[in-house]
Amino acid sequence: MAFKYAVALTGGIATGKSSTTMLLSLYGFRFIDADKIAHAMLDKHREKISELFGIEYVVDDKVDRTALGAFVFAHPQKRKELEALLHPLIYEEIAEQAQEQDKYGKPYIIDIPLFFEGDRYPIEKSVVIYTPKAKQLERLMKRDGYDEREALQRIESQMDIEEKRKRASFVIDNSGDLKQLQRECERVKEEILNSEY
Repeated sequence: MAFKYAVALTGGIATGKSSTTMLLSLYGFRFIDADKIAHAMLDKHREKISELFGIEYVVDDKVDRTALGAFVFAHPQKRKELEALLHPLIYEEIAEQAQEQDKYGKPYIIDIPLFFEGDRYPIEKSVVIYTPKAKQLERLMKRDGYDEREALQRIESQMDIEEKRKRASFVIDNSGDLKQLQRECERVKEEILNSEY
């Protein structure tokens, strides 16, 4: 059965998933990255993308993710269409990779940004990377150069971080510096390894 040893890793935009992923992989966890799979699926199905959203979103046989992202964020109906196309394809690929990982009989991590929003994966354990919303906003504006309105629009398109924190099996608090994040990852690593599967 796929997902037996899976732990979903999620958080909000700009809560620090990349840094956390890097630290946890140093501790020996194997990862499946839903975003990487999504990018591969976008390019693989670029003809469908240009059919649904317009030829201008495919440049040199690759989907212009930035332009498509800005477009679907501004048009919720179009975003639903994109999700309806991509999510089943992503799920299938993740389930296939999860089946391979389960053969090792050890916990592994699936990085799924919209784990709770999608409610698609039969994964019992989850890690939420937590940062208070004000810090999330500040980091997103600094990182991606959005103004406050654009940054808030992206943050609010996801489930509230406090709600995710409540639903999580494990919480990594990333509201401090890198040292604190390392300590949090170390603590959660032990909690995951000591859990029952």
